[in-house]
Amino acid sequence: MTTASTRVVTVVLPGQLRELTGGEAQIVIEGAGGTVAALFLALRERHRSVYDRIFTEQGEVRPHVNVFVDGADIRWAGGLEATVGPSSEVLVLPAVSGG
Repeated sequence: MTTASTRVVTVVLPGQLRELTGGEAQIVIEGAGGTVAALFLALRERHRSVYDRIFTEQGEVRPHVNVFVDGADIRWAGGLEATVGPSSEVLVLPAVSGG
């Protein structure tokens, strides 16, 4: 049985956010709850400036930021209530647009 304390989730950050983590490309979060919201609250405790670049003042993912849990876009997998498994990889990517 997996408990919150055995969760080890990796958050992979794009280059634009690495300057806020001292160059870290991946942040390992241990013991965070099983949702995207709980994971990012744990990230906020360690890297508030990264959290602020991903989320609006209302606590929503910014429109130009995409978040994937194990390859699934959270917009289609439950949003901030999307499940984060005990050893998931969460990828944060800036939106790409153009013509």
